[in-house]
Amino acid sequence: MKIKNILPMMALTTLAACGTGQGTKLSMGIDPANLDTTAAPGTDFYRYACGGWMDSHPLSAEYSRYGSFDKLVEDCNEQLRTLIEEVAARDNEPGSVADKIARLYNSAMDSTKLNSEGIQPIRKDLGRITDCTDKQMLFQLYTQLQMQGVGGLFSVFIDADIKNSKMNLVQLYQSGLVMGQKDYYLDTDSATLAIRDAYKRYMTAYFKRCAIAPESELPQRIDNVLALETRLARVSRSRTDLRDDEKNYNKMSIGKLNEDFPGIDWGYVFGAMGANDITELSVGQPEVIHEVEAIWAETSLDVLKDYVRWQLMDAAGGSLDDETRAMQFEFWGRAMSGRQEDRPRWKRAVAVTQDALGEAIGQLYVEKHFPPAAKERMVQLVKNLQVALGERIDAQSWMSDSTKAVAHEKLDAFIVKVGYPDKWKDYSELTIGDNYWENQKNASLWAVVDMVNRKLNKPVDNTEWYMTPQTVNAYYNPTTNEICFPAGILQPPFFDMEADDAFNYGAIGVVIGHEMTHGFDDQGAKFDKDGNLRQWWTADDTKNFEERTNVMRDFFGNIEVLPGLKCNGQLTLGENMADHGGLQVAYQAFKNATKDAPLTDEGGFTPDQRFFLAYAGVWASNERDEEIRNRTKGDPHALGRWRVNGQLPHIDAWYDAFGITESDPMFVPKAERVDIW
Repeated sequence: MKIKNILPMMALTTLAACGTGQGTKLSMGIDPANLDTTAAPGTDFYRYACGGWMDSHPLSAEYSRYGSFDKLVEDCNEQLRTLIEEVAARDNEPGSVADKIARLYNSAMDSTKLNSEGIQPIRKDLGRITDCTDKQMLFQLYTQLQMQGVGGLFSVFIDADIKNSKMNLVQLYQSGLVMGQKDYYLDTDSATLAIRDAYKRYMTAYFKRCAIAPESELPQRIDNVLALETRLARVSRSRTDLRDDEKNYNKMSIGKLNEDFPGIDWGYVFGAMGANDITELSVGQPEVIHEVEAIWAETSLDVLKDYVRWQLMDAAGGSLDDETRAMQFEFWGRAMSGRQEDRPRWKRAVAVTQDALGEAIGQLYVEKHFPPAAKERMVQLVKNLQVALGERIDAQSWMSDSTKAVAHEKLDAFIVKVGYPDKWKDYSELTIGDNYWENQKNASLWAVVDMVNRKLNKPVDNTEWYMTPQTVNAYYNPTTNEICFPAGILQPPFFDMEADDAFNYGAIGVVIGHEMTHGFDDQGAKFDKDGNLRQWWTADDTKNFEERTNVMRDFFGNIEVLPGLKCNGQLTLGENMADHGGLQVAYQAFKNATKDAPLTDEGGFTPDQRFFLAYAGVWASNERDEEIRNRTKGDPHALGRWRVNGQLPHIDAWYDAFGITESDPMFVPKAERVDIW
């Protein structure tokens, strides 16, 4: 599943689209208190546009990052909490979806019961691991646990075949690293070494808590588990390598899979999923699956048991008592991201309930917070941005007419999803009781069974949503050529019905343009209008395109985000290109929308200045160094500061709006600027 998301998305366009009456005076949308006018726009535009907001929203102990985006997430969480607690307080019909929401949320909130049980909820599965007498028995148990939400040595999912996008395909992908990124196992800088030490302390404390072995044996057993993960990390592909769709697509028959990878009991894996009718699949990273075969064959049963135990324990840690949760937070919260305080229980309960019953909660959310008329207005806005992107395509001198024609076909074929799905998921087969961890296991198992029932050997359902309506985010999916803007993002501070077009196009308009541009970024440009991975650019256009994207890659690759740590220009390339395109497209749409009725200066700012201030305000944020390092290692999005200070120096209109000259530190000579859209 090749989904591209940005964070936010959605907006409005003309005064009529905003639904305001004739003659209604709209605000400029910019709060002067959010600025720091002591900073010079050409020296640090991020500080100039966001410094006031950053100063008034210092990081609390709960957060490793807090920005305007996070504020909207928290506002949405409060809305969801109210909805869920209203359901949880009612006398619901047993087995109804409302009853399931209530039971899951209440099981997460029952701290008295959770603390009285301690680690008892995972005792049975830990015992089953201990009772395995051979590797085959352990493999089968591990397979079952993976279907219940425990991390596996590889993952299996079903989604569109990227070379036959109308049909779904079973896909194998690398997995198995509890810390997620291979860098955390292999890098030798002092910060990463400190994280590995913290990881070992976390494992040691948890193994003691569960009485896995005598204390004297723990150091060696912990080292063995870490060594197994490190061995897997060495062959795992980096996040940058995983962006190469062609290299991560290796389609074969089920017979070929059994022939090439005989060390894994595929019959049991797929049989446990209820997917016995598989005829073909794609093996994303063959070398990783070969290493899994070797690890399973060469590692002792005792070490494999400890590894499976560890995957189970980490998966369940947040669902047990406060003592276990605190151990887990010490690593994941404090060591990995720099947070000083865990989230309150109600936020964790809301998150878990959403994970399991997202669309059921989404129905409640849109009924209360997203009127039907808003959906119609949003659809029209997206059309306006499509027009602007088409104009930007036509304006490019580096692209041939033949490629432009196919690009227009792809743009015209966009599937646009706004607000909420037209049909909702059926949760009638999901079993929810009163045990928190069992509820989460049941939800994970239900999701696997649901995926197999809906997708195995079946055509792709273009009505499926990959985000819930209440999600504060948006995405582009190249295999369906769709852009999706959930209801959760359609509210201040990203879209403001009371603000004028300069604000709305600069904020949400850029985000819409960002998602559209993903269809033409370094990955999206490889997919045609039907979502198939194929070359539709001419050779010369491809060369011209790559030359321009290399400018973006190299510019960001030279940004030092912390002393000795630079941005990964290749990993962030697609998102950076989408930001660039989003700015260009939204600015064009803004000019189209206001050409017959130009906006006036407001609050001492021109309309163009307000456009760029609104864009910067979207990314206002404070972050701890640990979080900066964590995101730089694995996040394809650049940090908020650099989505502003790294992007605007490549936008000609920004120079004109703020009078930026060669004497300003942020100035980039015209010949060295990114020139794509």
